[in-house]
Amino acid sequence: MPKTKSETVEKQSSTGGRFAAIIYNDDVTPFDDVIEIIMLATSCSVEEARIETWEAHTFGQAPVHFASEAECARVASTIATIGVVTEVRPEWEN
Repeated sequence: MPKTKSETVEKQSSTGGRFAAIIYNDDVTPFDDVIEIIMLATSCSVEEARIETWEAHTFGQAPVHFASEAECARVASTIATIGVVTEVRPEWEN
């Protein structure tokens, strides 16, 4: 019998679930640099990187990657090399 959505979510939570790599706007780092580093860190398209950069600029922060905690930490670490403040946190707060 297939698992219900709530059973799947509960299982993910108990095993760590997914995490998000978040970037924060800094009003210092040029847009093009942020776009390039997001593409390098996440292997996303230029369109996606532009949207995420705009979102961070407009709203103060933006999720740029969803994966395991280790993968998000790698992404955040790569992005931080250009001075952008990053954070890794659970995708969903409990």
